[in-house]
Amino acid sequence: MAALEHWPRDGIPENPGAWLMTTARRKGIDRLRREARSRDKLALLQEDPVSTNPAHGDERLELIFACCHPALPRESQIALTLRSVVGLTTAEIARAFVTPEATIAQRLVRAKRKIADAGIPMRVPEADELPDRIAEILAVLYLMFNEGYVASATAERRDLAEDARWLTRLIVRLMPDEPEAIGLLALMTLQLARADARFSANGRLVLLQDQDRSRWDARGMLEGVRLLERAGRMRRAGPYQVQAAIAACHAEARSWSETDWTQIVMLYEGLVRMTGSSVVRLNRAIALSHVAGAERALAEVDGMKDELDRYHLYHATRAALLRDLGRTEEARTADRRALALTDNPAERALLTERIEA
Repeated sequence: MAALEHWPRDGIPENPGAWLMTTARRKGIDRLRREARSRDKLALLQEDPVSTNPAHGDERLELIFACCHPALPRESQIALTLRSVVGLTTAEIARAFVTPEATIAQRLVRAKRKIADAGIPMRVPEADELPDRIAEILAVLYLMFNEGYVASATAERRDLAEDARWLTRLIVRLMPDEPEAIGLLALMTLQLARADARFSANGRLVLLQDQDRSRWDARGMLEGVRLLERAGRMRRAGPYQVQAAIAACHAEARSWSETDWTQIVMLYEGLVRMTGSSVVRLNRAIALSHVAGAERALAEVDGMKDELDRYHLYHATRAALLRDLGRTEEARTADRRALALTDNPAERALLTERIEA
């Protein structure tokens, strides 16, 4: 790959074989060094829980803070971090934002120019600067986690969710009295506790109602609930804590039929008031279908078409509700629209299976 990148530009070297061997050796050493640094950081967190500078040496955290500098607009901060730190493509970021790809590309260009012109430093801010920076940092980590969690059946994204949790732990150690950071860590921990049950042995996506709950990580569930309780004691509720509370409702249900949907609907209503998010309203409608029926939920979902028409889960949700109402052909059409909007292999396989059923 390096040869294909360099040789057309720089010319073929006199001894191509030696060039390839030297380049491969150098890249191999670099990879071993990165893996060693990761092991050292993990050991530091495990063996030294009271370190006075828990973020010391984590260049990614410094880079995140640089990308999330207050001089940049919030949308640009998040997009730039996902591109520069996480390595997501412009198309993947656009999907996460439910925004046109061209818009994201423009944000990235403007943000990079602003960083260069303003000379923004790459460092972890001092303690008194952190409160003004935390909202953007948590938003980036949340999107980073979601990209890894949803795409965890694919090798190139398998570690992304765990990396997001790693960085969130560092933020919690930097700001132990910030309830939303703890709430986000609780949410990630509860979601990852279900990770092993989310895919079958052949990589097929398994929906929550069909998961084998004996495969859930009980210790992870308990840790997540304890983190949520810790955040709750601070009495400063926020969106990540509410999402963690919804995840805890699912974690505490012994079966799909025992899920407390009434409580989940109430939590989503609070989350809608906090965020005004169309995606949150879509999730609330899914929960509402289990309380008030599919017809009531579909009426709410249909009212979101203008906002979410380019979001594949909007159409997949419509399809599920239409099937519940016996409107099979309309459901198939909605699933086809969802299929056209997602590149995730596991999601595509599930949607194709539904269309063909």
